[in-house]
Amino acid sequence: MEISKMTRLISLVKEKKPLIHHMTNVVTINDCANVTLAIGASPVMATEIKEVEDMIQLADALIINLGTIHDVVFESMLHAGIAANKKGIPVILDPVGVGATSYRTERSMELLEKVKMAIIRGNSSEIHTLIGGTGGTKGVDAGEGSVPSIEIAQQAANAFQCVIGISGKVDVVSNGSKNYFLSNGDERLTRITGTGCMSTSLIGSFSGVTSDYLGAAITGMSIMSLSGERATKHLATDGGIGTYKIKLMDEIYRMNEEVFAKEVKIHECQLQSLFSYR
Repeated sequence: MEISKMTRLISLVKEKKPLIHHMTNVVTINDCANVTLAIGASPVMATEIKEVEDMIQLADALIINLGTIHDVVFESMLHAGIAANKKGIPVILDPVGVGATSYRTERSMELLEKVKMAIIRGNSSEIHTLIGGTGGTKGVDAGEGSVPSIEIAQQAANAFQCVIGISGKVDVVSNGSKNYFLSNGDERLTRITGTGCMSTSLIGSFSGVTSDYLGAAITGMSIMSLSGERATKHLATDGGIGTYKIKLMDEIYRMNEEVFAKEVKIHECQLQSLFSYR
């Protein structure tokens, strides 16, 4: 993956200001809107079933986040996803908490059956659950698993014919044939609710300006982790987690081609074999 292609996406988002339709988690909806604006895109948060298809006609990408899923909003998500597929814009799924309850797992699988995803981003236990593994999800947090995330990502990418991003201590991204480790980041990112949801918003923002969804996923996830790393460097010794969150948003807003190219840590990984999950 050429860094120059990803740095170009950073400029493209600021130039084109794509409209990103979020059907997202009410816990993190404000942060998702703000991070989308910070990177240079435009957010819209519409869930009413009577308007979602019309909104899709204006949008450049659709994000479906299951964080606070219920039947009414699920039907809207399904309508929006089908409309996005018909229009030909990317759909990004964030299967928050999948594996914690059968309801979440069943709704996720229904979406995957009826809507073609361009990208799925989650933690390792969520993605493992989607491919038939036993996840370790508790609430919306990642559980510990015995299967390496990079192998889960490649297996899921092949199963769903899309790009998979798995957030963790080291993020991984796969399109089924190419696999990458993303090793920026900071432990404080795990102490803020919604950094995963915000990563998905960044991914959606880049997906709205390119058909290179592998590049969009890598760029979005790398910017979140790199911004978290840079926020720590600028945090005073007495700074708390609230101050850190503000600095995180500042770093996302300030992100540019030069900083990204100089500081991002991306490494390709070749896998020789895969576990079977089914």
